[in-house]
Amino acid sequence: MNLFAEIRALIVQSLHDMAEAGELPAGLDTAAVAVEPPRDKGHGEAASNAAMVLAKPAGLSPRAIAEKLAARLAQDARITQADVAGPGFLNLTLAPSAWQGVVRAALVMGADFGRSTTGQGRRVNVEFVSANPTGPMHVGHVRGAVVGDALSNLLAFAGWQVTREYYINDGGAQVDVLARSAYERYREAHGLDPEISEGLYPGDYLIPVGEALKARFGDSLLDKGEQYWLAEVREIATDLMMTEIKGDLAALGVKMDVYSSEKALYGTGQIEAAIKTLRDMDLIYEGVLEPPKGKEPDDWEPRVQTLFRSTAHGDDVDRPVQKSDGSWTYFAPDIAYHFNKVQRGFDELIDIFGADHGGYVKRMKAAVSALSNGRVPLDIKLVNLVKLYKNGEPFKMSKRAGTFVTLRDVVSQAGAEVTRFMMLTRKNDVPLDFDFAKVLEQSKDNPVFYVQYANARIGSVMRKSTESGMAVDDASLAKADLSLLTHPAEIDLMQKIAEWPRLVDIAARGNEPHRVAFYLYELASEFHGLWNRGNDEPSLRFVQAGNTATALAKVALVRATGVAISAGLAILGVTPVDEMR
Repeated sequence: MNLFAEIRALIVQSLHDMAEAGELPAGLDTAAVAVEPPRDKGHGEAASNAAMVLAKPAGLSPRAIAEKLAARLAQDARITQADVAGPGFLNLTLAPSAWQGVVRAALVMGADFGRSTTGQGRRVNVEFVSANPTGPMHVGHVRGAVVGDALSNLLAFAGWQVTREYYINDGGAQVDVLARSAYERYREAHGLDPEISEGLYPGDYLIPVGEALKARFGDSLLDKGEQYWLAEVREIATDLMMTEIKGDLAALGVKMDVYSSEKALYGTGQIEAAIKTLRDMDLIYEGVLEPPKGKEPDDWEPRVQTLFRSTAHGDDVDRPVQKSDGSWTYFAPDIAYHFNKVQRGFDELIDIFGADHGGYVKRMKAAVSALSNGRVPLDIKLVNLVKLYKNGEPFKMSKRAGTFVTLRDVVSQAGAEVTRFMMLTRKNDVPLDFDFAKVLEQSKDNPVFYVQYANARIGSVMRKSTESGMAVDDASLAKADLSLLTHPAEIDLMQKIAEWPRLVDIAARGNEPHRVAFYLYELASEFHGLWNRGNDEPSLRFVQAGNTATALAKVALVRATGVAISAGLAILGVTPVDEMR
């Protein structure tokens, strides 16, 4: 049940009726008509822009439309007041029964409350993490992993068919560096001093890889040139690193559906096929690019390269796909990989990139637009940096990786679920400060504690009610006399619960899982506020004695709050806590 969607449908129907009555022109496009909770409660409980967006195409003043629309809406039992404000905004006050109906809907729908069909079963591929298989995941990968996984949960909840995908960057020079680094640890496993020269990976995490190579090859690779061992060691080291990365993801509660290999694109004709497809569209040509901005002419050597005419699809400049020596650029296999996704029949593509990949966004969108003939949209979310602190001071943890803080370090200190929630307390493209002291403290300033504490209080009410002999299963509570919930503070909580289905729809359409974390904090705040008011006003307490009907109604409101909290936490990948310890 999405109450705001229902009110919007009522408005659209009223506009249609106005058109039939000759009060509006026929055939007006109502797609931009919206209904939302106003920021200022003095402006009613639901606000609509209907008159404002239809005034120009209707050739009428917004206020004239709004006044006639308000008169029609006031006839509906759910609307107790319809006011026209300013130039033509429509502010609505709803009957308490409308909000009480949301509580009943939450109890009837349970875990499906807020679930929608917005996605209409469309297939979406969410590619995230895709870290180089050269070491364990570090703290920078944590945020991208959480954003990608929570977004996948959100889209599935909103009606998409979701595929979580990890692109293994195992086709570039970095895996050769990995192999050489692992070989030095192999030598170390034989009692020799490793020669970790500049450019190699120094982390201790490669020591077990060296031991594995020793177990596999004995001393047969010692003192042999890399032409004898590079390819095999590279494959073994990459596989071992991917095993470690999968373990890192599991520690964070993330499970991928598909792992795709960059290396598999080479020598299979996939890159050539993708480029040929673009060439057949007259989007590939031989040319010389302009000097990069900020470069002096004598610092730049013009070279004929094979270029993708990405400017034809919204990019700023055309992009090279093949170098003058015939080798592919980094962009070419990425084109082929995304062409593969298009060919697999996905309706939408989402990539989660680090903030340092901002320059890649336009070219990648251009490639997908061209290869899908504009049919498949690509949304790229950039994930900004995470800075670690403890008590407000920069925090240096153990660096098993040699150069960075690992995901396991963060999870071992804060816990996987706390980490997941906190990584979503800022929009993905905003830097995030992660203070280990604050994320573990029990206070209102700690969002995850504040939300979990609300759920624990809900659990306490449910246990006490059960102990008193009340039937507090959802089916019984759904039959409660909810008309007894009329206090403004109770209505406020019901209104916040009512926002959940709308929030799911908005967050899913914008690919913004952080909105769920924000909502949960607001819902918890509303719940705690009502709980605290009960300390001064006994009639507002959730646990009531002597009046079964009132007690059932209040427990129904508590349980409906818990339904929304549990649904939101599930999307974030966090388990609700029924008791605080």
